[in-house]
Amino acid sequence: MIALLAGEMRDRVAIALAAAILALFAAGAAAARPTGADRLPAAGPGYVPTDADERGLWMRIERYERETQTSDFLVRDPVLNAFVQRVMCRVVGEIPCKGLRLYVLRDASFNASMAANGMVTVNTGMLLRLRNEAQLAAVLGHEYSHFAERHTLREARDERVKAGRMALLSVLPAVDRISASVIRLAQVATQGSIYSFSRDMEREADEGSVPLMTAAGYDPAIAPTVWQRLLDEEDAARTARRRKIAWRQNRFFATHPAKPDRIAALTKLLRAFGGRRFAGDGAETYRAAVAPWWPQLIDDQIKLNDFGGTDWLINELATDGWTPALLYARGELYRTRGRAEDLRQAASFYRQALAGDAPVNAWRGLGLVSLRGGDAADGRKALRTYLARKPDAADRAMIAMLAEEPREEPQ
Repeated sequence: MIALLAGEMRDRVAIALAAAILALFAAGAAAARPTGADRLPAAGPGYVPTDADERGLWMRIERYERETQTSDFLVRDPVLNAFVQRVMCRVVGEIPCKGLRLYVLRDASFNASMAANGMVTVNTGMLLRLRNEAQLAAVLGHEYSHFAERHTLREARDERVKAGRMALLSVLPAVDRISASVIRLAQVATQGSIYSFSRDMEREADEGSVPLMTAAGYDPAIAPTVWQRLLDEEDAARTARRRKIAWRQNRFFATHPAKPDRIAALTKLLRAFGGRRFAGDGAETYRAAVAPWWPQLIDDQIKLNDFGGTDWLINELATDGWTPALLYARGELYRTRGRAEDLRQAASFYRQALAGDAPVNAWRGLGLVSLRGGDAADGRKALRTYLARKPDAADRAMIAMLAEEPREEPQ
C-alpha cells in the first residue's frame, strides 16, 4: 500500500514537473519574438546604446572594429571602397549612410555584415561572385535591415533568456524516465528555438531588402538570383566532396533558412512589385570597379582547395563567354589539383588563354604543367617566355632554375 501511494505521488510529481517545464518553454518562446509596439526602435545616425545590454554589445564590436582598422586583410584601395560605399549609400539613403563605416576585407568567403554600431564589412569573396550593382544592393539591403531593426541586440537578449532556461532545466530533478525525457525534450526545444529565432531575423532582413532596392532604383527581382547562385555553388562543392546537399539536411539547428525557402519567399514577396520598370543593373560599372582586383580574388578562391565549388563558379562567370582571364583561372584550378588528366586539361586551358590577351602568368602555368607532364622542352620554353615578359617576377630564381636559364658569367 505504501509502495502504491509512493508510486502515485511520484507520477503526480512527474506530471506536474513536465507541465511546469512545458509552460516555462512556451512562455519563453512567446516572449522571444517581439512584434508591433514591443519591437525595438530602429537604429540610425547619432543613435547611442540605451541600456547595459546594448552598451556591452557595442563595446565588443568597437574592439573588433579597432582591430579591423589595422588588419593586414583590410583592402585600402580608395577606388574599390568608394564604389561599394556609393552603392551602399544609394540603397540605405544618404543620411543613414553617414552613420555607417565601410571595411572591405580580403577574405575569399561569401559574406557581408552590418554590426549594431554601424560597422559594415564586405568580403572580397562576395565581390568575386556577384555580377552587378543590383546584386550587391540586394546583399547590402539585407544587411542594413539587420542593422536598422537591431537584430543583433534582439538575438543576444533572446539567447540570454533561453540560456537561463537551459541552466534551470539542467538542475531540475528527474523523478523518473518520463520526467527525464521531458526535461531533455525541453532542453533540445529551447536550444532549437534559439536557431529558429535567428532564422526569423534572416527572413525579416530578406523582406526588408526588397523595398530598399526598389526605392534605390534597383530591380528587386535580382535579389533571389544571389541566393540561387550561392546555393548552386554550395551544392557543386558538396557533390564534388561526396557530401549530402546542405539544404536537404536537418535544419533544426540552422542559423539561416534553407536557401530554397529563401528564394521561394522572396519570389512570392516580389509579386507586389511586378510591372515596375527599373534602370540597368550596373553590370559594367561593377566589372570596372572589381577588375583591378580580379586576379587576386580568383587566386584567393583557388587556394581554398574547393575544386567543385570553384570550377562551378568559374563556369558560371563564363556564361557570357570565356575570356582569357577565365581560361587562365581554370587552368590554375586544374593545375593545382594536379591529377594526370587535370594537367592535360590545364595545358589546354592555358593555350586557349594565350591565344588571346591572357595574363602573363599563363606562360608560367603552361610551363609548370608541361614539365610535370613530361614535355620538358616546351615547359622550359614557356617558363623562359614568362621570365622575359615579367622580368621582376617574385619567383624569378625558382622559375629560372626550372627553365634552366643560362647564367651570365661575371665580367
